[in-house]
Amino acid sequence: MNTTKSLALHSFASVDYLLCGVPLRIRLSEQCRKLYTLAIAETPLITQFKTCANENETLSIGNHPNPQVSCFPQKGFSIITDFILGKALHAFCVKGVLQLGTFHANTLINMYCKFGSLKHAQHVFDKMPQTNEASWNNMMSGFVRVGWYREAMKFFCHMLEHDFRPNSYVAASLVTACDRSGCMAEGALQAHALVVKCGLVNDVFVGTSLLHFYGTCGRVSEVDKLFQEIEEPNIVSWTALMVAYAYNGCLKDVLTVYQFLRHNGVYCNENAMATVIRSCGVLGDKKLGYQVLGSVIKSGLDITMSVANSLVSMFGNFDSIEEASCVFDNMNERDTISWNSIITASVHNGYCEESLEYFSQMRYTHKETDYITISAMLPVCGSAQNLRWGRGLHGIVVKSGLESDVCVCNSLLSMYSQAGKSKDAELVFHRMPERDIISWNSMMASFVENGKYPRALQLLIEMLQTRKETNYVTFTTALSASYNLEKLKTVHALVILLGLQPNLIIGNALVTMYGKFGSMAEAQRVCKIMHEKDEVTWNALIGGHADNKETNAAIEAFNLLREEDVPVSYITIVNLLSACLSPDNLLVHGMPIHAHIVVAGFELDTFVQSSLITMYAQCGDLNTSNYIFDELANKNSSTWNAIVSANAHYGPGEEALKLIVMMRNDGIHLDQFSFSVALAIIGNLTLLDEGQQLHSLIIKHGFETNDYVLNATMDMYGKCGEIDDVFRILPQPRSRSQRSWNILISALARHGFFQLAREAFHEMLDLGLRPDHVTFVSLLSACSHGGLVDEGLAYFSSMSTEFCVPIGIEHCVCIIDLLGRAGRLAEAESFINKMSVPPNDLVWRTLLASCKIHGNLELARKAADHLFQLDSSDDSAYVLYSNVCASTRRWRDMENVRKQMESHNIKKKPACSWIKLKNQVTTFGMGDQYHPQNAQIYAKLEELKKMITEAGYVPDTSYSLQDTDEEQKEHNLWNHSERIALAFGLINSPEGSPLRIFKNLRVCGDCHSVFKMVSQTIGRKIILRDAYRFHHFSNGVCSCLDYW
Repeated sequence: MNTTKSLALHSFASVDYLLCGVPLRIRLSEQCRKLYTLAIAETPLITQFKTCANENETLSIGNHPNPQVSCFPQKGFSIITDFILGKALHAFCVKGVLQLGTFHANTLINMYCKFGSLKHAQHVFDKMPQTNEASWNNMMSGFVRVGWYREAMKFFCHMLEHDFRPNSYVAASLVTACDRSGCMAEGALQAHALVVKCGLVNDVFVGTSLLHFYGTCGRVSEVDKLFQEIEEPNIVSWTALMVAYAYNGCLKDVLTVYQFLRHNGVYCNENAMATVIRSCGVLGDKKLGYQVLGSVIKSGLDITMSVANSLVSMFGNFDSIEEASCVFDNMNERDTISWNSIITASVHNGYCEESLEYFSQMRYTHKETDYITISAMLPVCGSAQNLRWGRGLHGIVVKSGLESDVCVCNSLLSMYSQAGKSKDAELVFHRMPERDIISWNSMMASFVENGKYPRALQLLIEMLQTRKETNYVTFTTALSASYNLEKLKTVHALVILLGLQPNLIIGNALVTMYGKFGSMAEAQRVCKIMHEKDEVTWNALIGGHADNKETNAAIEAFNLLREEDVPVSYITIVNLLSACLSPDNLLVHGMPIHAHIVVAGFELDTFVQSSLITMYAQCGDLNTSNYIFDELANKNSSTWNAIVSANAHYGPGEEALKLIVMMRNDGIHLDQFSFSVALAIIGNLTLLDEGQQLHSLIIKHGFETNDYVLNATMDMYGKCGEIDDVFRILPQPRSRSQRSWNILISALARHGFFQLAREAFHEMLDLGLRPDHVTFVSLLSACSHGGLVDEGLAYFSSMSTEFCVPIGIEHCVCIIDLLGRAGRLAEAESFINKMSVPPNDLVWRTLLASCKIHGNLELARKAADHLFQLDSSDDSAYVLYSNVCASTRRWRDMENVRKQMESHNIKKKPACSWIKLKNQVTTFGMGDQYHPQNAQIYAKLEELKKMITEAGYVPDTSYSLQDTDEEQKEHNLWNHSERIALAFGLINSPEGSPLRIFKNLRVCGDCHSVFKMVSQTIGRKIILRDAYRFHHFSNGVCSCLDYW
């Protein structure tokens, strides 16, 4: 060891010995690391120190090479940047070799506060023989700086006890302490009163602190008043004003203040710029955002960390991830906020892998990961494909001890909920050591998203019973969880009781939910008493009327909207157009709305164009739909899909398929909607070959795993009679969506596999999925066609009680069909009378069809009368009632019905059957005589008749509904179109191959017997699809087990 270092150690050892017992003594081990920082190891200085210590004189350090030491007499501890050096100098002061007057003591207090060593600062303050205003100021600001807010309040009271009048700095510190504590709002109000009493309200420092406080409390009006009282606001005050506006969501006001400052030549500091940039990002104001960016670069603030962080966030909100990455990559220094900003930007733009890569880099280079980082990452993992990353992040949360953080746990709740893992979300919720209102609301939302509506409402009850905090979000979620009208009214009553009805979002939710349950009178009542209505309110009301087919009411609501000068958006127009449903609506409402669209400038909006195409089609004017489409200058996928869908639903399906081909030729890429519509058309037309070709195209374009397309493909194969292909592409049980289960149950029911349909339903329940409206329609239909009356009634009862599925008219129709097919017509009639929804034409038509099966003329007449009242031109009502009369041998009544049809110019829908062989569809009508193979067909029919007669066939002439002799009736039965199609198929198909025949009406009982016996006699599998279901005939047995 050289001489200099030896002497230095000797010097420090001497100091440590001399200061033994002093609270702030210097530790030798610490000082050894700071020899050259203190740099008092020169021999002359040591000699001088010893002399001063012995003679009790002041040490002269003016020529010391370290400026922090040499300037000590003039500046004290104010320029000290090294904590050890500051403590060493303090030690000299304690020993008396350096002077420690009031000025130096004040700077020493400030130094200790700056380094977070408040206990040392307090010790110095308490030992000061004389304090002044600066002493109290420094101590007060020190408490605030280190976060000892309650101690700051106590110190202030102590200050008043010593008769020190608070100045602006102390008052500002006091307000800041109350503000930052988060739990001393009342104290801040008292401090404000004291500020006014002391005449400090106009002080810029005090005013700025109060701005922060009232901004944090959400009292923007007070912020405005306070700012007006500041006599000469500086840039800090203006920044505080902008921060208060930003904190309370008044982002446009932030930009207004910024533009005012620019206009008046006031240059913003980095905090102000950061606030403005963030506001531009949240508002999506790209133009102003780039203008601000220019000012930032010009002023040189772009290199500051806070501004760069805000730029990353702004570009992320602008969906400009490349610019955000560029700013981030060029940052000279990054903090945790920088990493959180780029990760959030990546997540916002859907870049899951990139956000995970940034997160990995952050953990490797930055090390510090906080709750904001994890919370930013978790939302992008809320999907089936990214959930594995989310589970990995959950592991990091546990490992890093963030599992107790409420914000992180809330993000985990949302992630698992979005991924459909409600059980995992519930587990996180129950393990949380502490829950806030967001936790409860998130758990409720999770239950709602996963269809567990009773659990959500039970959670609300628990919150109320335990007096947990609730807000408008709680009750908005509870309203969406109301699974019937009774529950909705109960939650509505709670909303009124707690005084939340004036809330705009609550009001909008009430209007929407009452519309959902068809209670539009209540929706209107809510709308009338709302203190404030916005565009969403009116859109919900108009949409509710449209969904409930209340065209005039929707138009009236639209007129009221215009009277109140509420802005009309494309959503309003789309809802309004969807209310036009019939040819009568077209002339009175549809065309005037179209005129308004042109005048208001909405005709170029893609969504409005698509809605116009749909509106004209559903009002019976498909030609105008096609004309509007043809005249469009720019056709995109949305308008193409609209015209394809219009032709599919309201025109020939073949034309819709041609449009799909034209769409491809026009260079428009088919999307999931295009494929789904095309598959639906093919399924309805039962074009299996075309369906298989389209399935190949789907695989080629990579859409085979898309949930919508996959389900549409399954549905297509089911409608084309290929139940085996449905099972072939069916996902594994745990990977199936709700719609996949619904389609499976529907396909099994349609093909007569009723027990398998029930088994699929219960398997779905075992996997934790909740049945919905469509599930029960398919399940009840299966029970109806399978004769499972008791099971069907039990499922219907469980809909609302166990599964909280609202009872719809479709479910009621299934129950009427269930009871009617079983011959329980009196129960079916009683059920109709007790229905919670008014019966429509489907209800009475179903009952009438059941009366035809069982020959109940009296009840049939009642059902027919109701149908005639609903629509006097309904051909099916006349035909069904006529058939009931014929089956009961009421020939005169039958003739009267036929005459009424003629007088009203109503024509019966002719029966027809078709079969596709060698890529050609051949259609046959009743007694068809025009086919080129006519002679061969009827010869084959005679051959079949002879074969099955020998096998024991006896014709059931009750299905021949004409007043003729038995021989003619039997002849008429053999002229049914499905038998002609069967003979044609047997002639032209390879021996042993299955036959697929389709009929547009219900197959009669005698034809059903013929098909069974033919399948047994010739050993062929025959698949017949009528208007209701598939019949698989094989070896003399039908899949329906003779109940259909």
